[in-house]
Amino acid sequence: MRRIVAVLASTLVLGSAYAAGTAPVSSDTAEARADAKRDLRVDNHIKELHAGLKITPAEESQWDVVAQTMRENARELDEAMDKRESASDNATAIDNLNSYADVAQAHADGVRKLAKAFSGLYSSMSVEQKKQADEDFGHRTHESKNVAK
Repeated sequence: MRRIVAVLASTLVLGSAYAAGTAPVSSDTAEARADAKRDLRVDNHIKELHAGLKITPAEESQWDVVAQTMRENARELDEAMDKRESASDNATAIDNLNSYADVAQAHADGVRKLAKAFSGLYSSMSVEQKKQADEDFGHRTHESKNVAK
């Protein structure tokens, strides 16, 4: 889960990343570049998970559903953030709260979709694969830090 959240959260950065340079770049071109960077980052994450989970040839069709869900989730979250950003110049406090809620809802919906897509694959995985998946998607508590007072 932590890695998936990281992928979805990285969309925040990618959604607003625009190509650097001195020449003016149209917003369509900048958006296309940001989308390409997001897609590359998501695809790299998908490849890492695929390798880490040791997806077998028999599991590929189920994995493809998981991978496609991850791609769609990243695009949907990116769209929600773009919508929020485009309305930010004239937004009131209430508008900002509502648009933040829309982004949070897109994230929550994405996690639910991913859980549904992953459940079939998970049930067919070996014990070793499930252990790795549990680690990759598991909730980790924050370590307590001793703070000098």
